[in-house]
Amino acid sequence: QVQLVESGGGLVQAGGSLRLSCAASGRTFSNYAMGWFRQAPGKEREFVAAISWSGGSTYYADSVKGRFTISRDNAKNLVYLQMSSLKPEDTAVYYCAAAPSTTWKYNYWGQGTQVTVSS
Repeated sequence: QVQLVESGGGLVQAGGSLRLSCAASGRTFSNYAMGWFRQAPGKEREFVAAISWSGGSTYYADSVKGRFTISRDNAKNLVYLQMSSLKPEDTAVYYCAAAPSTTWKYNYWGQGTQVTVSS
């Protein structure tokens, strides 16, 4: 089992920045690829960003490319999502997820943290 706890959400004005953190506990953190997803009211959950176990590979949704940066610190069992140039359409609950590096199937999820961007 892997337990994930997100933090860092909040209310920010359009154009502002936030950094989300996800703390992992349980199994060896470095065995897992990590991802961020989000779900806005009335919409399905969507992929935001992902990072490989080593941090050497990162992936982004087109909607956030160039504005968001995913990173991880395997020594501290943390993964981050630095969000800049935020837009009202970025408003959502953001979830951290873990996937075994051999499958990239996300089977562990955090409880989510709310991000609200005001115009």
